[in-house]
Amino acid sequence: MPAAFIGHGNPMNALEDNRYTRAWRTFGTSVPRPRAILVISAHWYINATAVTAMPRPRTIHDFYGFPPELFAVGYPAPGLPELAAEVSEVAKPAWVGADIDSWGIDHGTWSVLVHAFPDASIPVVQLSINADKGIDYHLDLGKKLAPLRERGVLIIGSGNVVHNLRGMNWNLADGGFDWAQRFDEDARAQMTQSPADVARLDAHRDFRHAVPTPDHFIPLLYLAGLADAAGHATDVMVNGYAYGSLSMTSYTLGHTSPQAEDQATGANPPTPGEAPPDASNI
Repeated sequence: MPAAFIGHGNPMNALEDNRYTRAWRTFGTSVPRPRAILVISAHWYINATAVTAMPRPRTIHDFYGFPPELFAVGYPAPGLPELAAEVSEVAKPAWVGADIDSWGIDHGTWSVLVHAFPDASIPVVQLSINADKGIDYHLDLGKKLAPLRERGVLIIGSGNVVHNLRGMNWNLADGGFDWAQRFDEDARAQMTQSPADVARLDAHRDFRHAVPTPDHFIPLLYLAGLADAAGHATDVMVNGYAYGSLSMTSYTLGHTSPQAEDQATGANPPTPGEAPPDASNI
């Protein structure tokens, strides 16, 4: 079963038709139908490693300042409680808690899945990002998840390689600052040549600008760990920038999506969402 990292960017992508959302749709229609989807989302960033284990996870609108249409989006996918036990088993000796009522499906997950798997019929489980752990822990845990791919589980990391909200410029809907492009391009070189070495990016001259907080970067480490376990590099699904300081680059492992011409070249830029200046938690 393939795996992927999705640069999800602005939550308004859930409602948009642009080259990123078209790439996600193409990915969803071209992969074998998974038994379940396990998502490591930037937006479940807590002081523990946990996995959702409820049969009916709720749709979480974990943001504010966006139009009412976005809050009306639901993603009523079932959960798969038994997958929590499988994640816990492969993660040993790391401890993984089972969350039966506190979380659900956040916008880092559903904003992508509404395009990739719009019928919401495939069970969805989320794995939290443990904020108390370092880069090596997340790389190693990603590597440990590899057996789940052989059991029909599609593993997706959802975040942004470059994610600096304070640096956003709403006039640069499809542009990237020079430092954002440098960091994203060097991350792309690592992911497409030597994913196991992606941890070296923490010494990059632009790391502090590109990754002022680790939550959106860490999901990439899970795909890098899976790639290390598989023994081969990842492919670029789609790339680009938004608002100067967000990278929209997405990667696949073990699957090359049939690409529309505009996805790899950057032609036909995305339609920007009309998010107000106070829009937060994207």
